[in-house]
Amino acid sequence: MNITDIVNRDVVNLTNCESEPIHIPGTIQPHGFLLGLKTENHIIDFCSANSKDFIGLPPEVLLGKPLSVIFSEVPYADFISYVREDVNDRARPFVFSFHGESFNTTVHQSEQTLILEFEPFPDEALDLPNLYSQTRSFVSLMEQHDSLIELCNDIAIETRRITGYDRVMIYRFDEEYNGEVIAEAKRDDLESFSGQKYPHTDIPPQARALYVKNPLRIIADVDYQPVPLLTLNNGDEKSNKSLDLSLSVLRSVSPIHVEYLKNMGVGATLTISLLQNNKLWGLIACHHYSAKVLAHYTRLAALLQGHFLTSQIRVREVAEEFEISQGVEQALLESLSLLHENENFIDDYATSPSLLRLANAHSFVIYHQGRLYKNGNVPSDAELISLFESLSEKYPKTGLHTEQLIDIFPEFENLSKYAAGVIYHSIAAESPDGVLWLRAERRETINWAGNPHKAVVVNEDGGIRLSPRKSFALWMEEVKNKSEKWRKAEINSASSFTYALQKHINFHYVRNQENKNRILNDELKAANKELANLNWISTHDLKEPLRKIQIFASKVLDRENPDLSAQVKDSVERMRFAAGKMQLLIEDILSYSKAGSIDKVFEETDLNAVFQSVLQELEDNITEKNASIAADSLPVLRAIPFQLNQLFINILSNALKFSDENGPAIITLNTSVVEGKLIPENKTQTDGLFYAIAVRDNGIGFEKEYQNRIFDVFQRLHPAHKYPGTGIGLAICKKIMENHKGFITADSELGAGAVFTLYFPVNGQE
Repeated sequence: MNITDIVNRDVVNLTNCESEPIHIPGTIQPHGFLLGLKTENHIIDFCSANSKDFIGLPPEVLLGKPLSVIFSEVPYADFISYVREDVNDRARPFVFSFHGESFNTTVHQSEQTLILEFEPFPDEALDLPNLYSQTRSFVSLMEQHDSLIELCNDIAIETRRITGYDRVMIYRFDEEYNGEVIAEAKRDDLESFSGQKYPHTDIPPQARALYVKNPLRIIADVDYQPVPLLTLNNGDEKSNKSLDLSLSVLRSVSPIHVEYLKNMGVGATLTISLLQNNKLWGLIACHHYSAKVLAHYTRLAALLQGHFLTSQIRVREVAEEFEISQGVEQALLESLSLLHENENFIDDYATSPSLLRLANAHSFVIYHQGRLYKNGNVPSDAELISLFESLSEKYPKTGLHTEQLIDIFPEFENLSKYAAGVIYHSIAAESPDGVLWLRAERRETINWAGNPHKAVVVNEDGGIRLSPRKSFALWMEEVKNKSEKWRKAEINSASSFTYALQKHINFHYVRNQENKNRILNDELKAANKELANLNWISTHDLKEPLRKIQIFASKVLDRENPDLSAQVKDSVERMRFAAGKMQLLIEDILSYSKAGSIDKVFEETDLNAVFQSVLQELEDNITEKNASIAADSLPVLRAIPFQLNQLFINILSNALKFSDENGPAIITLNTSVVEGKLIPENKTQTDGLFYAIAVRDNGIGFEKEYQNRIFDVFQRLHPAHKYPGTGIGLAICKKIMENHKGFITADSELGAGAVFTLYFPVNGQE
């Protein structure tokens, strides 16, 4: 038989205690013995080397044997029933008897191995403690105390009474898992550890993980000699078997931790986990200054104390948080009431005490449109503005709350007496405007149990194995540049107020803009009225004098013609021509004005009928230019009939006017349907369909640079003496298309004709 141990010897070469494999030490404590069974057949696969000390059978007799061979048939049969029922019922361990001696046997599954841990009854007690009495005592304590700390103190006293340990402490961990003794019960002759802190390195991460898995751990004697676990290696020298003892009662503990306890002068310990939301909140740590084996059911009674306390931790913390949140909420309601009831809140009420109380801050600042509104004792204006600018640059969209501003902005260390901690929110995008709650630093002296910076050191003999610190003398550290921690209720309250303040500011901005727009609208109405008067004067009052000038000029030329010199005749003719040109311009201006101001009465309009009417009206021009005009079938639209008539007259007249003198004018109208998103000028109606009517000619064309400017009023591209006109026709066309929610585009090359495309919404829009 080839027997080997599974002792994990890597621990002797540790350079990082966080890498210590404490769940697979390969050894146990000697106050009991362990058997590991193959789950499928209960053959003993692992055995502790001390089995002979308890049942007189050495490992070489036990390994490879079925459990049923070792124990009598009746206990084994009972054990099978127990395992099938619940292997993890620690409150009811199985009792094995061997040669008249009874053993409490805790059973649990570890991967493919069923682990049995045998402990003799040190006090020969086989019964559970008086749970009714213990529960009644806890309920009495719970009713007596509102404070969690007071309750913890009494739990420590009660746990010490139950277990008999020299010292019982209750630790609470902070966010970094530094532990603080918040309650203690001890022998009168011992020095108190109450209020002392222990660095997170005292309990490395893998140890904390085990505390979550296994809520109770006992070390009966720190001077124990670890007992190796043995197994058969079946002749395979490369066999590397291990056994996960995370849930084990007898698991051997880290040599570093044993050394740590010895340095403290501790002889035995019991540790009970306090969990919240499956995380380690704290510990009940029991210390004895000599060896102490605690009976199984006494351990359970102590564990029950831990369960009692765990049940109250969240309740008490919530109650304390609720008490604070009530004050915060009341201050928030007062602040919101002032905000909603006062139009000039920032100017008049930025110094309200409720703004401080809603976050329990020492001071408060609003930075808005270049002005600071200060409440409480704050830094200088220059320092505040610099802080706001830095915060807005780093947190343009998210808020910030911190107890230690210098961790984020080291350059603001000099502000700690005002703003060691801050809550910040921006109130305007892309600007330094924001709100700031400030807390001054709270200088604190921390009583560490030894220097936390030397929690684990390299051996003095030059070896590379780590050792815990040897000194636990009080080591005080002063904490600076740090404020009291912001509570969740305070953070939420500040956020709620900021949101309301943003709405308040935006509402005032919108209302101010509405007032400005109302004033501008009134001014525009007055200007439009004046323009309408000017339009009436220019289009009506000027027409009569022009008509008289033309009549008088004609009479002079007709009656006095023989007596007039050639120079006078030429001057009168020029005067009559200018008057006619001016009258045409006035009529075009009137048409342009009517296109935008006339009542828009939409009717079902057949463009084919409009097209035929326009051809009849332009018949003389068409004949004069020897032109041919052809069109596809045109659609029926909801439109303003007379405006469409004017639209086609202007478009076709232009095509005829600017035709090429070297050949007949050819004009075509082609109709298609296009998506709105394909129209370059369309930025708003991109989802709809449009009729596209392309009017193409073979005239003289124009340069591409004018394809957008051509629709501006008075825009002329060719000499007036050769191509008469006022430059308003295409501007009228554009306004008509706008009236119909459509678009007009032009495309051309000089000497190659032009294309004007009219886009009408398919469904028509009034």
